[in-house]
Amino acid sequence: MRLDHEITFWTDDEEYNPKTHEYGEPKEVASAAGSVTDMGTDKSVQLFGNYAQKAKVIRLAEPISVNWSYLTIDDEATHYALNTDRVPLQNATLIVGETK
Repeated sequence: MRLDHEITFWTDDEEYNPKTHEYGEPKEVASAAGSVTDMGTDKSVQLFGNYAQKAKVIRLAEPISVNWSYLTIDDEATHYALNTDRVPLQNATLIVGETK
């Protein structure tokens, strides 16, 4: 397994600032190298009921132990939210879908 993508985990700062009338900026909480593949059509339909989910499977060498809201892959603008995670004996697997 080639860990050839940089996965960055972010958390939304939900704290409201009454002086600026805005919410805080997202914060980077972790990053890791990972393997990223598109989820197959058959498996996507089994899990989500349709293929429109645009799910990806991310495999990491170690599980991420911090709380996170979304992740980005290779500093792209698309945000992915967690659908399912698995932690078998080796590696950790995340199934994520695009957020709107």
